[in-house]
This record gives sequence, structure tokens and C-alpha cells, in this order.
Amino acid sequence: MISEEKKRVLELFGEGRKLYKLMRFEDAVARFQAALDVDPNDGPSKVYLDRCKHYAGDPPDEDWDGVYVMKHK
Repeated sequence: MISEEKKRVLELFGEGRKLYKLMRFEDAVARFQAALDVDPNDGPSKVYLDRCKHYAGDPPDEDWDGVYVMKHK
């Protein structure tokens, strides 16, 4: 059984992913941060929060397919 806390994290993460794919990175940052406010150890939210912060300052091309490409290790 999934706790109410985890359900909320999953809901916020899902909203954040939709916004990420729509290239609405600042809105997505808010959702991923809210998920981390509920569970500070949620790894996927941490990863996407960092990606969104990167893309908010350096947006991908208009034909972006949603795939994150690492430029360095």
C-alpha cells in the first residue's frame, strides 16, 4: 500500500513531468520542489529539478523531443 505522502509526491512529480515536456521549466521547477518539500529524498524529483533549472536558463531548441543530453560528467 502506498502512503498518502508518496501519492502526493507521485502526483506532483507527474505534473512536473508534463510541464517539463511542454518546456514550461519554471512551472515544472515549482512542482518538483513541492514534491521534494513532501519527501526531500525523492531522487527522481531531484534529477528533474536540476534539469529544469538548467533548461530555464539555457532552453533547448524548439524541436526538442524531451530527451536530456548530458554535456559532461
